[in-house]
Amino acid sequence: MLAKRIIPCLDVKDGRVVKGTKFEGLQDVADPVELARFYNMSGADELVFYDITASYAGRKLFADTLVAVASEVFIPLTVGGGINGIDDFDRVLKCGADKVSVNSGAIANPDLVGEAAKKYGNQCVVLSIDAKRVDGKFEVFAKGGRVPTGIDAVEWAYRGQEEGAGEIVLNSIDTDGVRDGFDIEMLSAVCDRVKIPVIASGGAGCAEDFVRLFDEVRGVDAGLAAGIFHFKKVDIRDLKNLLAANGVPVRL
Repeated sequence: MLAKRIIPCLDVKDGRVVKGTKFEGLQDVADPVELARFYNMSGADELVFYDITASYAGRKLFADTLVAVASEVFIPLTVGGGINGIDDFDRVLKCGADKVSVNSGAIANPDLVGEAAKKYGNQCVVLSIDAKRVDGKFEVFAKGGRVPTGIDAVEWAYRGQEEGAGEIVLNSIDTDGVRDGFDIEMLSAVCDRVKIPVIASGGAGCAEDFVRLFDEVRGVDAGLAAGIFHFKKVDIRDLKNLLAANGVPVRL
């Protein structure tokens, strides 16, 4: 069985790491370069870097901040924000990213995932999905969770897989920043539909939430969190020891 991954996430706005609740009420947290250096040494399996206002503002991702972060990490780095075309994939990869996460850009251009997968390989393409419950369904939202699309999140995940995405990050807007646990229902629905790796995002409040995630959502491959790691409420090495003690395969 493949080891489950623990992934901290840097949500970056104007060159600073921020954290909010349900994608709102953003508060300043730290310098992204300092946090990247910390996570590189803390036992994290990978690191995610999102320029969270790039798509909404219609601008390119801040390359200088990304280059500085990439220089500090020797674990896989996934980068997203303002990815709208193949040229954006190319630019971000040249800045030091190992994988590129696309969200709003894939909604605007559904062929983008397939084009990028053909050029850079499936392992390089991550489909990020921001979703929340609307009228009893899981609906995809664009532009940093601001714009409803009417797209069913489960079917969108399946389409991403068929187009060539190597993995999916599923961000539950309903549980983001609430710290009451991952969105087990939404994650289970997506994991039952796709075969590629799924990264759970949104809702972690304590180490036990990760134990429940891997116990109840058998198909999930990784747990992603931000605030509980940034504010040192959960130590990644301690978390991995807890997971291992509960029979979850992890890299210690």
